[in-house]
Amino acid sequence: MANPSRATPPTPEFDTFASEDGLLAYRDEGPRSGRPLVLLHAGFADHTEFDNLVPRLVEHGHRVVAPDARGHGWSANASRPFRQTDDLAALLGRLDLAAPAVLIGVSMGALIAIDTALEHPALVGALVVSGRGLGEPDVSDPWSAARQEAQAKALADGDVSGWLDGLTRWVAGPSRTLEDLDPELVRHLREMATRTLVKHTPDEPDRTIAVTDVPSRAKGISVPVLAVNGTLDAPACLDTVTALMETVPRGRTVDIEGAGHHASLERPEQFAQVLVDFLCEVYGGAGRP
Repeated sequence: MANPSRATPPTPEFDTFASEDGLLAYRDEGPRSGRPLVLLHAGFADHTEFDNLVPRLVEHGHRVVAPDARGHGWSANASRPFRQTDDLAALLGRLDLAAPAVLIGVSMGALIAIDTALEHPALVGALVVSGRGLGEPDVSDPWSAARQEAQAKALADGDVSGWLDGLTRWVAGPSRTLEDLDPELVRHLREMATRTLVKHTPDEPDRTIAVTDVPSRAKGISVPVLAVNGTLDAPACLDTVTALMETVPRGRTVDIEGAGHHASLERPEQFAQVLVDFLCEVYGGAGRP
């Protein structure tokens, strides 16, 4: 397994904008006139999670924006209370987008996408979620409980490598081990998580403000919603996606066999094709609005 302290590739190219609370980073690729797709990464990841997806979507004529959420990757930490959805709205508001954006979120990114459809609906043309939906996962089953306990102990002991092992085991899911995953994928996940982890201190307060009443309000999401699930994801996570699909009026699900919580990392070609097919179904034609 890769050591999190090993040398990492050069810092990727990205843009920044001055928010009301520090610089926030984002990648912006593709034709300015293309239909905007916004890729929202998982917790303890950053925009490089989508390095294998961006070129595939740009090839289809889309403008692809991939921000680093506040406190992740190269974006500033919070110095005051904030909502991730408001940061995203501020970014989208400053970009000259050709149409409302299709928000594509993985895990934490899926939650930000849902929040934005509720709080800033004029910015959203469609939603794609992967790995999370409505509510918190029920982690009372033995596998999930053991993962949580192991990560909490590692964090309490200051065992960064052990904590990273715990994080990547969630990605493998209950039916696989880390050895079943592509070593490069594991290395990338650990690299992203390390980059975000070192930005924070154990005593740092959580300044995130949650969007309220999301489950009860989700039935009002009128845009098309696609769930792209890795079939090997933890059932607790998949259950939250099912709850979303049973609530929104225009939702459907596509399963990706042999992938876990990060289906876009494990099966990028298939994930990209699912997105392209969905966009053609919703909008017709190529990537232009």
